[in-house]
Formats: sequence, structure tokens, C-alpha cells
Amino acid sequence: MDLDAIDLCDLDRFASGFPHEWFTALRRERPVWFHPPTPTTPGGEGFWVLSTHELVSAAAADAATFSSHTGGEREGGGTLIEDLPEGYAGVLLNMTDGRSHQQFRSLLTPSLSPRALAALEEDLRARARAILAAAIDAGEVDLLVDVAAELPLQAAAGLLGVPQADRHLLLRWADATLDHREGDPEQLALEAEEASAALFAYGAELIERRRREPGDDLLSAAVHGTVSDAVAGDGSRRSLRDDELLLLFGLLCAAGTETTRNTIAVGLAVLAEQPEQWDLLRDEPVLVPGAVEEMLRWASSTPYNRRTATRDVEVGGGRISAGDKVTLWWASANRDEQVFEDPFRFDVRRDPNPHLAFGHGAHFCLGARLARMEVRLLLEELLASGARITSCGPIEWTRSNKHTGVRHLPARLEPT
Repeated sequence: MDLDAIDLCDLDRFASGFPHEWFTALRRERPVWFHPPTPTTPGGEGFWVLSTHELVSAAAADAATFSSHTGGEREGGGTLIEDLPEGYAGVLLNMTDGRSHQQFRSLLTPSLSPRALAALEEDLRARARAILAAAIDAGEVDLLVDVAAELPLQAAAGLLGVPQADRHLLLRWADATLDHREGDPEQLALEAEEASAALFAYGAELIERRRREPGDDLLSAAVHGTVSDAVAGDGSRRSLRDDELLLLFGLLCAAGTETTRNTIAVGLAVLAEQPEQWDLLRDEPVLVPGAVEEMLRWASSTPYNRRTATRDVEVGGGRISAGDKVTLWWASANRDEQVFEDPFRFDVRRDPNPHLAFGHGAHFCLGARLARMEVRLLLEELLASGARITSCGPIEWTRSNKHTGVRHLPARLEPT
């Protein structure tokens, strides 16, 4: 393979799923690789690519050197290959570091604690059962739309205080901004801009409602919580600004509806393709938690996150300069032959399974417990129903290097 021909910003190369063959070659030959500028790289600027489990984990654990905000003399930053300006970078939860990041997280963690999620489990199980019953009655379904997306969507709406009747608006807005569809670029950009504006307008109205009528939800916790006032520097505390709340609302909408649905869809698809794995789960339900972890590893719904080097540093023989963009490819790390035996084999018995589907370090996914519970509940209820997926695919993938997502997945569910 000609590694110099790799272009990780050419979205057409992601339109059929994640290009694992590229990263297999990179792990073997150039685990630390400088991606040169190409016609598709944002700003015509190159960036570093880390592809092994060891290197990705180490960089993710070192936020002082590899910042989610910015570094060097760079004016913008963030977690996309494309630079985002200050006001996004440095404000959005996943684009902050250090004390600021921890304070934002502390506002939300009580609503996602083991105790809080345990209180939700009975309701979410009933929802999973109803979703699957409707799919089984229908027989032929879109596994992504009718099954995989529904439970995360209903759960996210409840946690954000969004009326269930409005939940599909969140899905529509997220899809418009995360999936780079083929077509006229100007028209698609306009549609994404309109979706983003609609999302923020809805969020602003909901935030004002939560100010007047606080509830037991994540958004109320953020609206009525306080953080240290870094500007004042006197130990005083302040409420979150409107821009901080709006960006947080947008992030939670996307995070709560996007990655888990893709994990469920891709995981159920591979179980349909490998009925012997489904039979193992049916015969040994104790394997379900391990199957959840394998589905997370297999799908790797977030392919990469970007960091910015804050200082000159040597990594694996590569000399990275302050201000350089550095990308951590989780999906590649989750197929690393040095960590996972036979990594391209789906195995519900895989143990250990130190996957990085939720990231690593200070930015480990805040909703990991909820995502695991949603995948587990759907698996358990599908097993309890006695039905199985007898045919599946082909998958219609999203066109994105940032979200390995599914648009549609035709499937058939049949009682056995």
C-alpha cells in the first residue's frame, strides 16, 4: 500500500465505513505519521496521526501536552481536524481542559451516577421492550431508525427534559450537522446551518423554561449550577453563561443520540451475520456484558479526536512542535494487533477487552454508563423476546471521518 496516497480528510473514503486497511498499514509501518496537506485538509494544513493503542492511550492521558482546547500560538483549536475559533474551543465541554473541564463535568455527573441510572433502568427496559415488540410485529424494519436510534433518543430526551414528542427533532438536527452527505456543497452547508440554528433556538427556549421551572434533568442541573469565576479570581462562583449552556445543550443532544445508536446498529448487524455468536448469548446470557464491550470495540463510533500540542515533544520518533495538530484514532487503536488477539474477529467471549471506544483520561465519555446500559437492555430484551435478526444489510454508512455512523440498515426480525 502506498501510504503517501492516504488522505484521511477525503470523506468519500469513509462512505463505506471506516478504512481499516489504511490503519492496519499505518500501525505496522508508521504508527506516528505526519499527514501532509492535501486538497481536502482543512486550511491546507497537515497534522499528526497516532494509530496504536499504546500511543493513543498515552496522548489521551497527557492533557497537559495534548490539549483539547489549543496550544502554541494557534488562535483556535478544538477536537476536530478543522480549527474552531475561540468561543467554541475553550467553551464547549469536550474542548476544555483542566479545572474548567472538571467543573463542567461536576455539574452533570450526579445525573449520570450509578444510583441515578439505576433509578432509570426499569423505565428504559420497558421502553426497549416496546421498541422491540413493535419491530418484531413489523417484521421488516430499518434497524437503525426503528430500533437502534429509538432507545438512546428516548433516554436523551428524558435526561434533557425534552418532551418525547419532540425527540425526533433532535435526531434530525444532529444528522444534518454530523453527516456530510453527497450533493451540492452550498446547499448542504445551508441545510446544516439552518439545522444548527433551529437546534440552538430550541435549546434557548428550553433553557429559559428550565430557569423558571427547574426539573430533575441534566439541563436543569447545568442551568442552576455554578462554577468558579476564573475571571474574578477571588474564589467566587458564577452561573453558566447563555453561550456555554447553548453549546452544552447541542453537545448533549448529539452525544446522547448519535454514538450509541451506531454501536447498537453495527453490533446487531454483526450478530446477524454471525449467528453462532447470537447462539452463545442465547445459551449463556452471562456473556451479555462482554458482548456489549465487544460491540463498542467493533463499532468504534467515534473514529478520532484531535488534540493540539502545547509544547515541543517527541512521540515514537516523531518530533511534534507546539501548536501542531495531533489526531488520536480510537478506531485504529481498537483493532491493534499488539493488544487484541485476532482483532478483526467479533467475539462475545473476548476477555480482556481494553477498548478505547469511550476515550481515555480526563475526557473519558461522561455518558459511558448510560450507553452501556442502553446497549445491554436492548440485547437482554431481544434475547428475552425469543426473536432474532435473520437478515441484515447492506449498511448505508454516513459520509464522515468524525462519526462512523449508519443512515439506514434494512433488517428482518423473526420470532423463533
